[in-house]
Amino acid sequence: MKKLSFTMIFACCVLAMVAQDVIRVNYRGAKPTISDFAWAYVVAVDKIEECGDKPSNAIKEAMTRQRKGLPLENGETLVVDEKNGYILYEFKYDTVVMRMEMCYWNEADGKHKLFAFNHMSTLSDGKPVLTETSGLTFYRYDNAKKKMTYCNPPGFEVEYYDTTYEFPRAGKNITVNKWNEDVIVEQKTLKWTGRRFSY
Repeated sequence: MKKLSFTMIFACCVLAMVAQDVIRVNYRGAKPTISDFAWAYVVAVDKIEECGDKPSNAIKEAMTRQRKGLPLENGETLVVDEKNGYILYEFKYDTVVMRMEMCYWNEADGKHKLFAFNHMSTLSDGKPVLTETSGLTFYRYDNAKKKMTYCNPPGFEVEYYDTTYEFPRAGKNITVNKWNEDVIVEQKTLKWTGRRFSY
């Protein structure tokens, strides 16, 4: 069974990535796809020895198997939606599900894109395990330089412990769910403005 508690490991990875905050994105064709952004990110994180067993390793291993035409491990699902710039990875064990998402947004200036990795809370029977934290990591990609640079969440602060985030597979907005034990008590929408998010 894969580890279901990634909180401290994820925090370690984020802090390490800030210190090494520029990632080159290699791609073929006219522009990078979500797979190119995701691969650049997981490879960069993998090079940081301090992170050990990282949440992003699961996505990297699943993408590697998919690229080689090999089946995923039992309980794994990987959705790569190139058209909409979205990736969803899930690992299910009994009634517990670990979900992670990656997504990118085109910025209004036409010169940048915003890439994000969402390490969502572990879910049990469809409800978050509130001892786990959500984690969002953002990078701004420069089309001319072909590099993405770590940035703070644009326009909002990430809430932890009782909050989960859902990236859009279609559309541009992030759904924010506030939980009280096993019930959603508030749902808000972070609207994409072309450069940042706002409520």
